[in-house]
Amino acid sequence: MFYKSLVLATIVAGRLCLPLHAQPTLQDAFHDSFRIGAALHQAIYTGNDAAGAALVQAQFNSITPENDLKWERIHPTPQGFEFEPADRYVEFGEKNHMFIVGHCLVWHSQTPRWVFEDAKGNPVSREELLRRMHDHIFAVVGRYRGRVNGWDVVNEALNEDGTLRQSPWQRIIGDDYIAKAFEYAHEADPKAELYYNEYSLENEAKRKGGVELIRRLLAQSIPVAAVGLQGHYHMDWPDVAVVDSTIAAFRALGVKVNITELDVDVLPQVTRTHTADVSAKAEGGANANPYVAGLPAPVQQALADRYAALFGVFLKHRDAIARVTFWGVTDRGSWLNNFPAAGRTNYPLLFDRDGKPKSAFDAVVGEARAAR
Repeated sequence: MFYKSLVLATIVAGRLCLPLHAQPTLQDAFHDSFRIGAALHQAIYTGNDAAGAALVQAQFNSITPENDLKWERIHPTPQGFEFEPADRYVEFGEKNHMFIVGHCLVWHSQTPRWVFEDAKGNPVSREELLRRMHDHIFAVVGRYRGRVNGWDVVNEALNEDGTLRQSPWQRIIGDDYIAKAFEYAHEADPKAELYYNEYSLENEAKRKGGVELIRRLLAQSIPVAAVGLQGHYHMDWPDVAVVDSTIAAFRALGVKVNITELDVDVLPQVTRTHTADVSAKAEGGANANPYVAGLPAPVQQALADRYAALFGVFLKHRDAIARVTFWGVTDRGSWLNNFPAAGRTNYPLLFDRDGKPKSAFDAVVGEARAAR
């Protein structure tokens, strides 16, 4: 197989000799299995982070925006939209022939209060909120029709016990707001893939609720192409057998599975439960931030082993998994440096703070080779 290689050069007798060593990229290693993606911060596609852009171009064949397609960024006021950053994001993906994901259309977080309120601050009616949802989805999805390949239509609609979260969407519209969002997105771009995206579906109660939600939607002929397992994992949670059974539970419904926001938190847990709820906050301190000077070699190896085990499961289900996306590109830009406690030094991804591949990168590529 031809590899887009990371090449190390050497000088011999005054001559530049290439290559001394060629290392496969992630997109090469998993070419026959599934797409490999990354969530991008704005600087990568606006030209302010050239090194980050080059790394993404070399390693990944799918992209997701961290924030610029969320409601608060693209539609901050009732008066209009801010499309320019999102336009740059889509153009970056098109230029580099990538699978482009839109994230996300309907979410209880990072949505302005005006969406749910009238001019006096009172909750709007069901009909009015449905109209606002419809108009937003048609404006955003319609603008990128035929250009964005797949959309996270509804994000994080479940409580930990598997029941529907009582978000403003649910309280004002009712339980059918999810179906309505998918219907509107499908009308706006009939060819785009539509996804439901959620964290902690590896927990039994939440997984059962998620399976039942998707089953109900499919029974109504709602076009759910895939379920997104966010994959915000820890060194000790979840067990890989649970990841395996969670993927199996959704593939049994006849939908694809995407791993959508993958990272592995290596720092001590500072919340009572494992959660990726962005509203979670915790205190930091020295005990919560033990690796300021760098990740010790034994922990680095443990992270590599953890990633190898996870990718072993993903590869086992490669006929059901369409995409594995990391939530970030390098450790420097990871959201886990500030979640759930601010100011921590985390190491959750495959590339270090300088953009160099870690031993976890080698372990993941090794799993791909072994699976051939």
